[in-house]
Parts: sequence; structure tokens; C-alpha cells
Amino acid sequence: MNYLTRSFYARAAVEVARDLLGKHLVHRVDGVERVGRIVEVEAYLGERDRASHAFRGMTPRTRVMFGPPGHAYVYFIYGMHHCMNVVCAPDGEAAAVLLRALEPVSGVDGRTSGPALLCRALGIDKSLSGHDLLSPRLHLREPDEPRSFRVARRRRIGVDYAGSWARRLLRFYISGNPYVSKR
Repeated sequence: MNYLTRSFYARAAVEVARDLLGKHLVHRVDGVERVGRIVEVEAYLGERDRASHAFRGMTPRTRVMFGPPGHAYVYFIYGMHHCMNVVCAPDGEAAAVLLRALEPVSGVDGRTSGPALLCRALGIDKSLSGHDLLSPRLHLREPDEPRSFRVARRRRIGVDYAGSWARRLLRFYISGNPYVSKR
């Protein structure tokens, strides 16, 4: 398997976010791989980023965001949805990349255009928070056949409360891909 390495994740969130596009997210459930191609992400830059869960420092919920890189940060929102982030940056820095949308590749049922929908379709829940993404159960890997694409960059969605941080161009997606979430 071409799993992404720890050094892939141990970089700045913006670099990791751009480089995650086109990679495969894999969740093995009951021996079956659910695979989706990452087509949309958002970078969160840690304690200085007013939209980041780490903005107010380390809490039991956000501890995983502070490292080491290459782990899943899964949280529960609105009392009904799970969302998955990929922890990145050097150990001790609380950066992460939210996975916003996937293009189904295999074993995926349901919609995947939106962070909660992709978690539901792949069977990802809070029990996977802190999970090492270099393991067979839940991991990211290079696709067998990489495709070329153009990357678009826009404002993040749903973080208007973050002031000027809401206007930063920290959302990346594959331009023209039909699985990118809608505003």
C-alpha cells in the first residue's frame, strides 16, 4: 500500500491541505474497504486561527490536534454529525485539515459532498478520533492511478464568527469536480 507517511503530515497545514487533494481516504469496515478520493479540504492553522478548534488552547476535545501529525481528529457537531480532520504540522502545533468532500471510488454508499456526509458514507465516527492514519483500518494513500487537476482556492465555509480569519483563502478543492460541496 502507498500510505501517506508521517513526514507528509508533519508540514504546514496549507501545504498538506493542497497535497491531500486527489489522495484516497480508506476506512476498512468488516473487511471491506470504503474508498473515496479527496476533492475538497479546509486548512486550520492552530491556536492563532480564530476558526480553529485549537484557538482557545488544548482541551480534552482538541488534545489530538496538538500532535503528533498523521492522526485523525474526529468531532461531533450540532448533536448529530461527525467531521474528520487530519492532524498536521510538527508535533506540538495544533494544525489540522478538515476533509470536506470525497468522490466515491469503491465501497461507498450515500452522499459524500460535505464533511458530515462523507463521514456518514465512510462510517467514520468519534471513536476514530486520535486514530493513527498509518494503520490499515483508517488511512490515506496515493491513488493507483493519479489524475491531473486544477486546484481552486476560496474562503472556508461556516466560519463567519472568526472575523478576518473567515475571509482567508484556506479552502481548497478540485476545480470542476461534481462532488465538491455547495455553499
